[in-house]
Amino acid sequence: MAWTWRFEKADGTEAGAGTDPEDFSTQGDAESWIGEEWKSLLDCGVDQVTLFEDGAKVYGPMSLHADEGAEGAEA
Repeated sequence: MAWTWRFEKADGTEAGAGTDPEDFSTQGDAESWIGEEWKSLLDCGVDQVTLFEDGAKVYGPMSLHADEGAEGAEA
């Protein structure tokens, strides 16, 4: 199983993040990574992210903007 993030602009179009999205072996690893990297992703123009497991959407889009609620701040 592979867990991946899709990096998106506010309108849902794919955003370049300055790095290729990583594949993670667990959902926890993917979520830990986004928790560490969300500020850097914002700096690269990413507004929101969506999590996929083997190509199937798990959840999202989830905003990375801290001022839009606790969900984005805790990402």
